[in-house]
Amino acid sequence: MSDASTKPGAGPKSAYFLSHSDESVERRTLAVLVDNEPGVLARVVGLFSGRGYNIDSLTVAEVDASQHRSRITIVTQGTPHILEQIEAQLLRIVPVAEVIDITNSKSGIERELALVKVAGTGEKRVEALRIAEIFRARVIDTTNESFIFEATGASEKLTQFIDLMRPLGLVEVSRTGVLSIQRGKEKG
Repeated sequence: MSDASTKPGAGPKSAYFLSHSDESVERRTLAVLVDNEPGVLARVVGLFSGRGYNIDSLTVAEVDASQHRSRITIVTQGTPHILEQIEAQLLRIVPVAEVIDITNSKSGIERELALVKVAGTGEKRVEALRIAEIFRARVIDTTNESFIFEATGASEKLTQFIDLMRPLGLVEVSRTGVLSIQRGKEKG
């Protein structure tokens, strides 16, 4: 067969590249409220992997012990069409109670936590402390040759902080992934 789609490496590698090529790729944060029961996370993640969608960030925690509810916060990317499909498919999973698009919500807030270890002495040490102060990062551990900073904020802000620490002796980074919530008195 000489069809291009049968050649190794030919054709789309994931759902991101299907048809709707005139649409731009967007980043979205989705809060998925689910029943806290075994296998729910696997089903949600399976939805993404089975269709070739990527998960950029994933956090999960129980948020209401009395109702056995957990909140899964997923950051993903795709065309508006693909993102609508993701939301619709998530709602079809039985233990999913609600899907909230935090990115498109006027009241949405997103934050992330990072622990950043930096080794350095002399001027590099002073510069690391100066940059940490600008980014409002707290020193949570220190030795004569290293610091561990705790920084919170938007993912982009944390990435900038980490990038500035690289030339100063960045050793290790640990990030939580995005957490989200909506402003106001209503639950959601």
